[in-house]
Amino acid sequence: MSPKPIFITGISTGIGKTITSAVLVEKLKADYWKPIQSGDLNDSDTLKVKSLVSNKTSFFYPEAYRLTQPYSPHKSAELDGVRINLDNFVVPKTSNHLIIEGAGGLMVPLNDKDLVVDLIIKFEAEVILVVQHYLGSINHTLLSIELLNARNINLKGIIYNGIRDEHSEKAILNFSKSLTLGRINNFDILNRETIIAAGSSIDID
Repeated sequence: MSPKPIFITGISTGIGKTITSAVLVEKLKADYWKPIQSGDLNDSDTLKVKSLVSNKTSFFYPEAYRLTQPYSPHKSAELDGVRINLDNFVVPKTSNHLIIEGAGGLMVPLNDKDLVVDLIIKFEAEVILVVQHYLGSINHTLLSIELLNARNINLKGIIYNGIRDEHSEKAILNFSKSLTLGRINNFDILNRETIIAAGSSIDID
């Protein structure tokens, strides 16, 4: 029986979902899929992750939507004259672990009625929540976890990205009781070797 897909989402945008995906793809020798790419088509998240992964097992699936503008998917799609339709997404068939990288956070709109969280439900995926500390991050983290719980989506755990904040992490643990899977520290050098090393601090199988 194939393992459930693991959907990588974050409490905001630009907080390390792609780096976290690369670390997990390398650690698990997992396959990777980014369903929606908005902008940066010549330097996509799929290409970034692929460039950071050393193993020869992982397979990288093409995006379902490649949007030319670097905005929220609903806006990028409208500007491109495209409508994102949940029925057009088909989870790649694999017996391997599958890491799925989302776009932005859980409440990012895909069209006028569907959000990223609806995509997770369609995929029947478990979630890893990427958290980076900033003023307001506790609120964003707890709201994200509340939404996952309300939608009966299994939160596999939290991965912290960047500098530690013991006060924030204590509060998140206290109010959410969520499992911490590990931490990815800031990289002085980002390459395949440091991605492998970062995997040693993540507790996942």
